[in-house]
Amino acid sequence: MLLRFRAANVRSLRDEQELSFVAREDAEGDVAAAREVELSDGRRLPVHTVLGVFGANASGKSNVITALKNMRKAVLRSYADWTSYDGIPRDEFALDPKAVSETTLYEADFVLDAGVRWTYGFELGERRVEAEWLYAYPKGRRQVWFERDATREKDFDFPGDRIHDRARLSRTTRPDALLLTRAANDGHRQLTPVFDWFKDNLWDVTPETERAQREDYTAMRLLRSEDFRRRTEELLRVADLGIAGVEVEQSSSGRPVVRLVHVGGGERTPLDWSSESWGTRSWFALIGPVLLALDTGAVLLVDELDASLHSRFAAEVVRLFQSPWVNPKGAQLVFTGHDPSLLRTPGGGRLLQPGQIWLTEKDERGATELSSVAEWEPTEEEDLMASYLAGSFGAVPRVSEGQIGRRLLRTDDIARMEAEEV
Repeated sequence: MLLRFRAANVRSLRDEQELSFVAREDAEGDVAAAREVELSDGRRLPVHTVLGVFGANASGKSNVITALKNMRKAVLRSYADWTSYDGIPRDEFALDPKAVSETTLYEADFVLDAGVRWTYGFELGERRVEAEWLYAYPKGRRQVWFERDATREKDFDFPGDRIHDRARLSRTTRPDALLLTRAANDGHRQLTPVFDWFKDNLWDVTPETERAQREDYTAMRLLRSEDFRRRTEELLRVADLGIAGVEVEQSSSGRPVVRLVHVGGGERTPLDWSSESWGTRSWFALIGPVLLALDTGAVLLVDELDASLHSRFAAEVVRLFQSPWVNPKGAQLVFTGHDPSLLRTPGGGRLLQPGQIWLTEKDERGATELSSVAEWEPTEEEDLMASYLAGSFGAVPRVSEGQIGRRLLRTDDIARMEAEEV
């Protein structure tokens, strides 16, 4: 499971920002909503399976998702892809000229087999990897597996001689590639499991884009697995779309043809896919990635979960990851959203606890600041949705009622006055 993620100098994340899945142990509601993870030292750590990132438009919500995606892509592709670039692709902060000469930071804490916690990170310069490190905590105490510092005469340090083939790795890892990528490309027995964690996690989904590919993926899984079909049909029925089943067949073109079976007037009617609403198709397309993440225990990243889904659908996705009986492997969900109703259940309770709600806000430099509602220490009885909308936690648009209309009217008046002067 992912415990923490840190990034700096990535898009609007100018300064180091941290996203944490670890629940605050002094917050009763947060701990109750979290999943206990037993670490190798016997300690039990409360870890959330869902985090939601909220904030005003252009506040940097999507950039949190982008930073996670960038780290995964760097780990998977640095050795093969970065030679084709003129320098290392970094996506650094664009509003400060000094950012180009500063490093871009990524670091992740996660738990692998036997409850061992790992920390892996790196800093990227314009043309070389400036630093890279890997630490393990098998008994709660840090083991340094390797450290890299491009400013030293000898870049790599392998304390304790834990890693095999150290000399070859040092010799064959290019300055503009990650050692972890290089090692995994050779099938390094000790380092490949760390690489595989990135390969098998941090999958990204944006409901409004690449929908056709995800529709095809969901349809292909329907063709191959009866269990997947059963669960998909149940999720469609729960969404209250009037759907009783799914028909899918392989076409001559290779793309599967899907028809959802609707019930009306006692009759079951399969409808052509083009007749389905945008919301229904978005929900169907999301089912495949969601079920795959739940089946494998992966970390799923969904940008703008509520953009093309009704808030009820979005809330159901959250509940799937929250429910231990549906999510026994501890899959995790990070999503961005605008809809504040995701902070409250229909009965007035909390869908998300304070430690699961993260907010983005731009400072005067245009840099994103990421913080948790838990830092505001709301009371157990506080209505988080009402407090958020009231601006108690910040991260809401600074627009008063009617302000946009008044601005447009003022613009029209100025334009008319200028035209009269001419």
